[in-house]
Amino acid sequence: MVIISSRMGARHGGWRPSQDPPCDGYTNWAEATLGIGHQHQFRSGQRGAADASTEAGGPQKLHRPQPTLGAAEYTAELTRDHPGRFGNFVSLPLPDVDASLEEIAFAYDELEADGVALLTHTHGVYLGDQRLEPVFAELDRRRAVVFLHPTSPVGWEQSALGRPRPMVEYIFDTARTVTDLVMAGIVTRYPRIQVIVPHCGGAVPVLADRINEFMRLFLPSENTPAKDAVQQLRGLYYDMAGTGFPRQVPALLKLVDPDRVLFGSDYCWTPPPLADAHIAAIDAAESPVEKTTWRSLTTANAQRLFPGTAR
Repeated sequence: MVIISSRMGARHGGWRPSQDPPCDGYTNWAEATLGIGHQHQFRSGQRGAADASTEAGGPQKLHRPQPTLGAAEYTAELTRDHPGRFGNFVSLPLPDVDASLEEIAFAYDELEADGVALLTHTHGVYLGDQRLEPVFAELDRRRAVVFLHPTSPVGWEQSALGRPRPMVEYIFDTARTVTDLVMAGIVTRYPRIQVIVPHCGGAVPVLADRINEFMRLFLPSENTPAKDAVQQLRGLYYDMAGTGFPRQVPALLKLVDPDRVLFGSDYCWTPPPLADAHIAAIDAAESPVEKTTWRSLTTANAQRLFPGTAR
């Protein structure tokens, strides 16, 4: 199963699937994603991300009906049209809390979404911000799967030093928002939310002990959660999108058990030749669990995370 994330699409004034083919050589998202899926057959129960945008739009109220099919409806339609091949995450228009609550209801009650997708921040509002508490309370009530994806941090014009933002900025913005979720107590207050962290956790695995130490030093004792930072981080899921081997996945496995690792492709923003190379590296790597391959292991992990699907 490939999970498609409809990030900030036409329902919020952004991308329209009928107007902008996702990759050179393909006419629509289904063709693009099915194309690489047929090549590798790396799909049953597993997840990749074909994302509709890479930057967040501003908070806007929802307006229906839309003259053009929105991204959330489009990905839900793909799921219906290709049973067994697609699932869908619906993006939330943070930091607008009211609109996000409406979108959660729409995603689960009307689209039967498999989860929701959140950017690491929107307009500098990171996910541990107390203003977002009602959103996480509702996601916890829904037992939601929440997929995170990085975007450029505030001030990237200076911090990126003129270099590609996905190279380093995205990795550290992932660590920033995950740290914020832990320090703000979101992970412990809302334990029924299942969080997927992309790109092998970004910089999180190598920073986990440092985060844990600083949480003990600086978090007021009355606010200290029952689980320390490392225990909280071990309870999240992590995908292998990007350059997982030879170094990132081994570093991740020093933090989490193998049952918390999922396949991810970052296709098609990762071009097909690079996606092919990443998959070849996964296939060449030894699985950490006896009598499994990385394909069978991540498939089983994803099937546990999405038990209600037959895909």
